[in-house]
Amino acid sequence: MATESQYSVQLSIVVPAYNEESTLRTVVQKLLRVPHLHEIIIVDDCSKDRTHEIATLLSAEHPSVVRVIRHQKNGGKTEALKTGFAATTGDIVIVQDADLEYDPNEIRHVIDPIVHGHADVVFGSRFQVRRAARVLYFYHYLANHVLTFMSDLLTNLNLTDVETGYKAFRGDIIRNMKITSSGFGFEIEVTAKIAKLKCAVYEVPISYYGRTYEEGKKIGTKDGIAALWYLVKYNLLTSLSASYVMLPQINPVRVIQAG
Repeated sequence: MATESQYSVQLSIVVPAYNEESTLRTVVQKLLRVPHLHEIIIVDDCSKDRTHEIATLLSAEHPSVVRVIRHQKNGGKTEALKTGFAATTGDIVIVQDADLEYDPNEIRHVIDPIVHGHADVVFGSRFQVRRAARVLYFYHYLANHVLTFMSDLLTNLNLTDVETGYKAFRGDIIRNMKITSSGFGFEIEVTAKIAKLKCAVYEVPISYYGRTYEEGKKIGTKDGIAALWYLVKYNLLTSLSASYVMLPQINPVRVIQAG
């Protein structure tokens, strides 16, 4: 079995940000310590606070690693992710929210199955045996389980947390995926499309330091309702060929090794 030191990968981290002036610098400082780091791409979704100013300062401080892209109007999280994914160049791409609900120190565990050639995609699950999780809204917990169950029913995957914010991908998979949802629709859409591709999907347990609405949490009831439509649209009404610009090679699972 090869050890981690025998593998050489480049990790791209996409950070969608909207009005996250209070946490963005802390998040990026933590991300700078993540193994295999190649680039951090901050996508400012037309924030109204100092998010763009802070992002620009971070890019000036770390010009070889941190890049900033700013939307001229707010398009929602999925639009920010589409912009970020298109700008990535790494072998592995992961999403890091700018609000510190997810701990950057755990990224190494999330990407590990891809680094060692076992997985094409990895989800960080808040509902497996977990390290720490803030106790918050029961209705969100229930809605997440309902959406996960319905997604699993349609994809035939046995995921435990389809709405997780930690999703890591082989770079060629996510860059070739046609993403057409809006708002917070990305989670349902991407799960349906990796299932169509028959990716090797893994889950790893993660911590979750959730926020209240008073602390800035943005997802709400309307996003859950929209997710029901996305379940139907992307699982039943969208073909594999319509899901990707070019179909990535999946079998056998690629092992990324030092050249």
